[in-house]
Amino acid sequence: MLSPKRVKHRKQQRGKRNGKAYRGSSISFGRYGLKALEPGWINNRQIEAARVALTRKIKRGGKVWIRIFPDKSITVKPAETRMGKGKGSPEHWVAVVKPGRILFELDGVADELAQSAFLLAAAKLPIRTKFVQSHSA
Repeated sequence: MLSPKRVKHRKQQRGKRNGKAYRGSSISFGRYGLKALEPGWINNRQIEAARVALTRKIKRGGKVWIRIFPDKSITVKPAETRMGKGKGSPEHWVAVVKPGRILFELDGVADELAQSAFLLAAAKLPIRTKFVQSHSA
């Protein structure tokens, strides 16, 4: 599971999810990519599930790049706890994703295989995505 080794602050505020992604919005490493179409949080388990689905489909051929990292802690208060008494403890880690962000990249496989692999990976994610190809292909 992906999580940061150390962070400056254990607990973070929730923040806004509006706007488009300008950084990380173009394919940089591979020939194919999976692009986010809507904003959201993707937790470390969902990233791992998508990665496993992707690598299983391409049968460990080609190369996969994960372009997002879960570096935001999400806190949860215990069930049946009264209000007050401070913020809950960190429960899991999420990556903040904005529309246009490239989530995964892939190279070294055929077009149809890449598209079907990204379709499986997209099913594991909580946001709508689209398959994109680099212009140099």
